[in-house]
Amino acid sequence: MESSSLFVGLMSGTSLDGVDAVLASISSVDSGGASWEVLGFLSRPYEPPEREAIRAAIDGKSAAALARLGVDIAEGHALAVRSLLEMAGVDATEVRAVGFHGQTVSHLPPTPERGGATLQIGDAATLAERLRIDVVHDFRSRDVAAGGHGAPLVAWPDAQLFSHPKRRRVLQNLGGMANVTWLPARVEAEAPLAFDTGPGVALIDRAAFLATRGELNFDDGGRLAAAGIADQAVVARLLELPFFAEEPPRTTGRELFGDALVGELARDLPQGQPEAWVDLIATLVAFTAESIAQAYRRWVIPMGVDEAFLLGGGALNPALVAALGAALPELPLQSSEALGLDPNAREALCFAALAWGYMEGMHTNVHRATGAEGPRRLGSFTPAR
Repeated sequence: MESSSLFVGLMSGTSLDGVDAVLASISSVDSGGASWEVLGFLSRPYEPPEREAIRAAIDGKSAAALARLGVDIAEGHALAVRSLLEMAGVDATEVRAVGFHGQTVSHLPPTPERGGATLQIGDAATLAERLRIDVVHDFRSRDVAAGGHGAPLVAWPDAQLFSHPKRRRVLQNLGGMANVTWLPARVEAEAPLAFDTGPGVALIDRAAFLATRGELNFDDGGRLAAAGIADQAVVARLLELPFFAEEPPRTTGRELFGDALVGELARDLPQGQPEAWVDLIATLVAFTAESIAQAYRRWVIPMGVDEAFLLGGGALNPALVAALGAALPELPLQSSEALGLDPNAREALCFAALAWGYMEGMHTNVHRATGAEGPRRLGSFTPAR
């Protein structure tokens, strides 16, 4: 194996659960797409002070606090990479580049009146200094500058890594937000489609945190949701939010589906009494599942689907998976393990692939998915030395 084929991908998403790090071998193949192998994967959970600092940044904080947080995030990512390389028995000199997403603290989609804006913090220079590895970062801003949403960026790596020669596939990510990628068969000339369906686990996680006074950062095993009864009237009301009437390309974030919405829905519920919260958590699970199913019925299933896979932390929540299965009975859902991939590793692997694409000089956005004016080479480069 040549060292130039090794890449690290890093992802810390809107779920705020921590840093996912993947070490992968990636190279081009003559038939199109990429050949890949995951050589190591780990998740470094955020400590409670780290998580709360990020929440404070999302809610608005001083420039000095944001500057400090950017360095702290990079230091935490460097720890994850060093642990990953040690686990895999790989020296840093063997890694060609790190794909560093950073932590999203603000994402403002474009509107007819004004272009979008997006901010991922994490100091790439600190990461390059600590690791002595070239870093590719700031993937979203070029697509936004070209009129796009800057998301979902997984459409291009998904097509490179997971498209099938003859089958049309759907990859459903259940991170903090939920996004779908529809992949044509490789023999077809059509471009992939990807867009945000709405909330993933952000609302569910926040409700579980409040219900247990911080003892749980997520609904472990879906047990809280399973004990509750969903309020279908609330589900129907939430599905009337203007976001769900938007056509792709579309994106969303915690600005719409985050702590403020949970606080509004839970205004009269006592914190720290899970028994009073289980119906709300069940309602949020039903809402999340139905928002995904609604998007599939409008835009995904009509294009034809042969296989569908669930990825991200929400794929490990039995209550959410069961709700999705009930909402989409016509579409058998598989775990990403059928693709040979841990459900939590997919997005980090995609950012390893985006770093590979940058280093190879490729255009790595799909403007059908993001709405950008055309293909762009995404990312900025910070050398190791």
